[in-house]
Amino acid sequence: MNMSVHPDSVRAETALMFPPGFVWGAATAAFQVEGATTADGRTDSVWDVFARRPGAVRGGDNGEPAADHYRRYSEDVGLMRRLNLGAYRFSLAWPRVRPDGGEANTAGLAFYDRLVDCLLESGIQPWATLYHWDLPQALEEKGGWTNRDTAYRFAEYAETVLERLGDRVASWSTLNEPWCAAMLGYAGGIHAPGRTDHPAAVAATHHLLLGHGLAMDIIRRHAPGTSAGITLNLYPVAPHDPANAADVDAARRIDGLQNRLFLDPVLRGGYPDDLVADLEPFGLGSVVRDDDPAVIAAHVDWLGVNYYRDYRVAGRPVPGSEPAGPEWVGAGDVHFVPDPAAPRTDSGWEVQPAGLTESLLQVHRGYRPVPLYITENGAAYPDVVGDGGDIVDTDRVAFLDSHLRAAHDAIQAGVDLRGYFYWSLLDNFEWAEGYAKRFGLVHVDYATQRRTPKQSAHWYSRVIGLNGLG
Repeated sequence: MNMSVHPDSVRAETALMFPPGFVWGAATAAFQVEGATTADGRTDSVWDVFARRPGAVRGGDNGEPAADHYRRYSEDVGLMRRLNLGAYRFSLAWPRVRPDGGEANTAGLAFYDRLVDCLLESGIQPWATLYHWDLPQALEEKGGWTNRDTAYRFAEYAETVLERLGDRVASWSTLNEPWCAAMLGYAGGIHAPGRTDHPAAVAATHHLLLGHGLAMDIIRRHAPGTSAGITLNLYPVAPHDPANAADVDAARRIDGLQNRLFLDPVLRGGYPDDLVADLEPFGLGSVVRDDDPAVIAAHVDWLGVNYYRDYRVAGRPVPGSEPAGPEWVGAGDVHFVPDPAAPRTDSGWEVQPAGLTESLLQVHRGYRPVPLYITENGAAYPDVVGDGGDIVDTDRVAFLDSHLRAAHDAIQAGVDLRGYFYWSLLDNFEWAEGYAKRFGLVHVDYATQRRTPKQSAHWYSRVIGLNGLG
């Protein structure tokens, strides 16, 4: 007797399947997509002011109109639903919720009410990030994150948000990539507020982490049954020559600044001894108070890993290497060594999917057990709109496929990985690059705000439907 087998069942048997309940999503950030920078009582963030500085942002771009998500959120949620997304990771704009860091703004909060309700009505989990770099400018003028008081103002803001949305958000993140906020913003001058002061960057690092711990306590009080964590950008760091002592020490220092400076306080209850010594000349000891480590080490339910690249470093100049920029505090003698064989994105970043597996394994092997989510991973490419309006971004599809396979490798190696969020849902304002780089699954025509899902969006939607890679 002939017995036919349904093609879907064959595909499922041969696919790389992800665990049941795996969360599939996409991410954005408030300043990058919302626009409406003066609407309904919102006041300046550090990014509004930084973008006005001549030469700070490519093309003189700013947060208007971005992707006009503030006005078009309902259309965007409809897109998410059609693309099969199970979760949407977004951030709230501090200067919209508490303008100038002051009193709560009812109109600003109402926007996030509408967004969260729209997501829930569409069967999409809201994953909210409290801080994605848009510090109210009024607080920066009082010292910003170099001022310990800012951590307590952040806690007040968190309480305002949790009181309003704590009953409906599926999961909370306190901070997104504090390394970028502190090191690119206060040491490198590349991001807002555009400062180049190494002690300021070290103080900002500590106060951001203190704000995280204070916010975790507020989340527990207002949403005790809701999962919460922090999102870190983690990149594996390898010495150019493992037999060279200077290269090995360079890798130790860069791994310390990029990864352990944040992982250890959150998951181990204190800064690693070697970094305490490295950063003592820049004032780390003077900003840490006795009770701070316990506050920062508040229990997290999960850790978000943002991954874009890996690093190879040398403690000396080698052919083709580039010296560390000012964002690498105390590591000016380190050189970054490119891999000439690696393909690159439109941002010039090497495509190294194996580094994602390694980053996840490093957390899995080096720290207490904690569920992990890939909260950002994506690539900019020079997308071309075809004559028929289609965007055939095969390079982004290949990037997604290779990195999802790397994530699956980590699961096979024992990592408790529970979700993946592509960066980003929409083309948007890419910080110092302005609108020059497109990371989105969905193309945005900034002149008309027309949305067009790219080939990668349809490919990703099929992966979500299968819960695996065919």
